[in-house]
Amino acid sequence: MQLPFPFVEDPEPIALERGRKLFNGANSDFLKGVVAMDGLPAGDRVEVCFAGRSNVGKSSLINALTGRTRLARASNTPGRTQEINFFTLTESHYLVDLPGYGYANAPLPVVEKWQRLLKQYLSGRANLRRAFVLIDSRHGVKDVDEEIMSLLDSSAVTFQVVMTKADKVKEKDRAKIFKQVRERLAKHPAAYPEMVLTSSEKGDGIATLRAIIAGLE
Repeated sequence: MQLPFPFVEDPEPIALERGRKLFNGANSDFLKGVVAMDGLPAGDRVEVCFAGRSNVGKSSLINALTGRTRLARASNTPGRTQEINFFTLTESHYLVDLPGYGYANAPLPVVEKWQRLLKQYLSGRANLRRAFVLIDSRHGVKDVDEEIMSLLDSSAVTFQVVMTKADKVKEKDRAKIFKQVRERLAKHPAAYPEMVLTSSEKGDGIATLRAIIAGLE
């Protein structure tokens, strides 16, 4: 019997090649950081966004996907970047980096402003094809992750869980953590039925995630 929310199988070679071409480093570039809805670029292409709590490895994953080590800026200060950052992938896709959530040191007005902007973005972006919610493989789903997944449910935005830092979790802990993630996902109607297991450091799952994004229309 297959587990609910299995990890996605390896894509076909043609899909892998499509993903490789889309994420060619020469085709990836930072476009702009947005702090208000009127600053969003025209919704004239396929768009995907990445969401995850601070220190989940979001910047590292984006850099691994694009093959650009400094395209997304990783910060040692959780929640430091409070913008919605847009990156271009050729002329066909936008990759969107949402601010890290769950940061304890940010002032409350900053958190509230970000939450308002996030809700507006998710509810009003018709070309947003999928959100990728990053979950640390060492820790599983936390309550703050539940908040973003519930927001995606209410916004009717399909989201797919990407497990990060797979190389950092001990083998003996994997089954328990993945079981917890699957149980949490079962409560969310907007959850895509397959997960992606990745390691930015080792490169695991990167080609698969590229292929998934390249296949969205």
